[in-house]
Amino acid sequence: MLNVVVTGLAIGALYAACALAYNVMFSTSKVLSVTTGHIFMLGGVFGAFFIADLGLPSVLGLLLAVLIGAAFGLLTEVVAVRRVLNRSDEHLWLLSTLALAIMVQQAVGLWWGTEPRPFPRLIPQDYGQGLWDQKYWLPIIAVAVIAVALEAFYRFTLAGKIFIAVAEDAYAARARGIATDRVRAFSYIIAGVIGALTGFAAGQLTFAYFALGLTLTLNGFIAVAVGGLGSNVGAMLGGLALGLLTTGATYFFGGEYQNTIAVGLLIAVLLIKPEGVFGSKSVRPV
Repeated sequence: MLNVVVTGLAIGALYAACALAYNVMFSTSKVLSVTTGHIFMLGGVFGAFFIADLGLPSVLGLLLAVLIGAAFGLLTEVVAVRRVLNRSDEHLWLLSTLALAIMVQQAVGLWWGTEPRPFPRLIPQDYGQGLWDQKYWLPIIAVAVIAVALEAFYRFTLAGKIFIAVAEDAYAARARGIATDRVRAFSYIIAGVIGALTGFAAGQLTFAYFALGLTLTLNGFIAVAVGGLGSNVGAMLGGLALGLLTTGATYFFGGEYQNTIAVGLLIAVLLIKPEGVFGSKSVRPV
């Protein structure tokens, strides 16, 4: 049973990181990008490629994977979000980000292959460590560090306060001379860093798999909707709760009930508190 809890916390940390990435991008653009989970997929796949295939050191592989994640985050903003927001107020970004997500997924599938491939060990450790295996605690530690760093960024840096100003009222921020387009692009780069770093840290748990992005996009959305869009605390708790529930459902009822439990949780929360557990009717997206 303890193994189920630890596995649920590790997977829940991954979902929580997806929810944090959703919040970061939504705060400056009011867009829920379908490419969110694919950033995490790129971190895992390219991390495995750099370390296992090219033989690079783990630290260098991590840095290169993070650079690719940041570049993909910026590409999402430039190609699939910026032009749509400049031309229309409709939610056409849903189609543009979905199209970009499908193209990236298929391109990675053609290049990397369609079968999950193992992620190399990052720290020398026997495989018989049980619950102390690095595949469990690496993603948990990574997401904890990301959450603390993100909170410190918002609270103690001038750039973070500019983010909050744009999130609160982009029109007023623009009137005061803030380049909101640059802030929005920077937020997508930050989301790319979060996704690639977490995807790299969780690679041993999820394997390097080209179709992982869609699953993480869906579960990250459920986590942020349950926790409350705009609340980083809600994102963390929503992700952890979802990870524990889906892992518990797989253990007690079988893997075929995992998605049923996840979607059921979303529907239940939306019926009782549509804005999410920690959300507010007037969203403050920070």
